[in-house]
Amino acid sequence: MLRLSRVNQLRASYIRFMAAQPQAESQASSGTNNEYTSQPEYPPIRDLTYKALKRRAASDWHEEIRQVATVEEKIIKVNMPRYYGYKVVDFNDNKIPYNALPVTQHYTRTVLEELPLPTANEYEQTELSSDDILKKARNDIIDALELAHDFYNHKATLPDIVPSDSVSREFQLTQIIVEQVNRALQQVLSADYPHLNDVEVDYNPRHEAFWAVGGVDPPKNVEKSKKGRGWQKDDASESFDRLVQYTGAPYLALRHRQQLCPWMTEGESENMDLARQLPRFNHDARTLGYTTTYQHAVNVPGYWPSANGANFGLISFQSRAFLQMRHKAYGDCDLQEALNALAIKSSYAWLLAQANYNGFNTYNDLTYPMNTQTVITNGREWSFYEYQLNTLLLHGNQVDENPRVNCCRGTPPLPLYAEISEKGKCVDFNDATLKQLLRLYTNVPKVERAANELHPYVTARTSDYENTHQRDFIDKTFKHLCSKRPRHLQLPEIYLWEKLYKIDHKTRAMEAKRRFFELDINPWRRTLEKHDKEYVPRAVRPGGRKNREDRFKKTFYP
Repeated sequence: MLRLSRVNQLRASYIRFMAAQPQAESQASSGTNNEYTSQPEYPPIRDLTYKALKRRAASDWHEEIRQVATVEEKIIKVNMPRYYGYKVVDFNDNKIPYNALPVTQHYTRTVLEELPLPTANEYEQTELSSDDILKKARNDIIDALELAHDFYNHKATLPDIVPSDSVSREFQLTQIIVEQVNRALQQVLSADYPHLNDVEVDYNPRHEAFWAVGGVDPPKNVEKSKKGRGWQKDDASESFDRLVQYTGAPYLALRHRQQLCPWMTEGESENMDLARQLPRFNHDARTLGYTTTYQHAVNVPGYWPSANGANFGLISFQSRAFLQMRHKAYGDCDLQEALNALAIKSSYAWLLAQANYNGFNTYNDLTYPMNTQTVITNGREWSFYEYQLNTLLLHGNQVDENPRVNCCRGTPPLPLYAEISEKGKCVDFNDATLKQLLRLYTNVPKVERAANELHPYVTARTSDYENTHQRDFIDKTFKHLCSKRPRHLQLPEIYLWEKLYKIDHKTRAMEAKRRFFELDINPWRRTLEKHDKEYVPRAVRPGGRKNREDRFKKTFYP
C-alpha cells in the first residue's frame, strides 16, 4: 500500500508538470516571463587573481562601513578587524623631524600656497573699516600682553610652579598669552561680529585622527614574507597602505555651529595635474625619525559625538615651543618648513576628526569641503594658516587616481611685539601682525547645511535606539576604544629562547605543543568581538533563574 501511494504521488506530480508546460511556452513566446530573453545574457567575467580578490574584499568592507547607521558604530566597525589595534605611524604636534614637509604633504595630500595679505575689501561686510577695528583692538591686546607677562613673572617667583626646562617654560608663557589675547579679541569684536558670541572655546583640547595612506614602499619583513608565498611573490615589492594616527593638544580651539566659507572652488580642488605635482615620500616614515605604535583607530576633535551645537572648527592655536631645540645645522629654511608641516598635519587631523563625526572617514570621502584656520605662535612670533579639506581618500590606488587635493595657505612668522621692557611695557608693537589676527576672528562662518547634506552617511543616533542595553554597549565600547587603554592580557610574545630552539632550530620535538605559534594561531587575526562575554547572575536574568539563554550579556557589534 505504501509503494502504490508513492507511485500515485509521482503520477500526480507528472500530470501537474505536463499541464503547466503549455502555459510556460505561451509566456515565453509573448515575452512576459523574465526567465527568457531574445539575446543571451552572461554573468560578468570577474578577475580571480589574488590582487583583485583583495581589492574587492576591501571595497566591500568600505561599503559596509558606509552603511553603518551611527557615528560611534562606524568607528567601532573600523576597529573590528584588530582586537589588539593597528600598527600606526605616530604623528603628533611636538615632534617634527628634519625634512618632514614632503612626507606631511604626501600623507595629507596637501598643496601649500602663500596666504595673501588682508585688504580693505574684506571688511566691507560691516560698517567698520580695518583701521577702526585696529584702533579698537590695539590697546586691549597690548594690555593683555603686559598682563600675561606680569602674571608669568609673578609665577616665576614660585620655583615649584615654573618648570626648569626652556621648552616647558615657553609653553606655559604662550598658554597665558594666547588665553589673554583671545579674551581681549572676543570682548572687543563680539559687538560688531555676533558669531563670536556663539563660539565654544576649548582649552588644551584633545585632537586625534586616524587615516590610511597609500603609495608607501613595504618594509623588508613584509616584502620577505610575501616572497615566501607563491601567490604573492610577484607583488612583494608593490606599495602598500600605511596607517597614521595623529595626536595633538593645541593651546586653544574655537568652534562654531556653522562652517567657514570655502575659498577653493570644486574645479580648483579637482586638478589631476596639481595632484601629480604633490611630493611623494615612498620610504618608511621611520627613516625620518617617526615612531610606530600599536593602538586602535581614534577620531576625537575635542568633543564627543553626542555634543550638539558648535561642531565646526574656527581657529586653533598651536605651539612651536619644541622648535627651539632644533639644530642650526638644519639650514635657514628648516624653521619655515617645520612650521608648514605642523600647520598641515594639525589642520588636516582636526578637520578629519570633525568629518568623522559627520559620517565620513578615510574610506568614505567627503561630499562637501571643510575649512579651518590655524595659528602657530610662541607669544611673540605668529604664523597664520588657512586650510581647506576637499578629500579624505588617500589609501590604495587613490593616491594616484584621486583628482582632488587639499590646500593650505600660510604666512612666514610675523612678530607681534619686540619685547616687554623691565617696566612691563610692550615695545615695538606690530600692527600688521594684529591685522592678520583680526582677519581670522572676523572671518564669519556662514555655511549652514541641511541634515541630509551635512551627514549623508549617518542615518541614526545612538540615543535613538530603543534597546537600553544596545545604547549602553555602543557607548561603552566607543569610549573604551577612545581611551586607548591596554588589553587585560597583553599581546602574546615569542621569547628569544623559543625563537632559537623552537623556530630557527627545531631541537625540542618531544615537548608538548601549547604555544600559539606551535598551534598555527596568529594573534593579530583576532577580531574585536572575540572575547569572553560578561556573565549575568541567575538572580538578575531577564528570563528567570533557569533561563540558560541569557547567561551572558548580548553584544551589539556592527
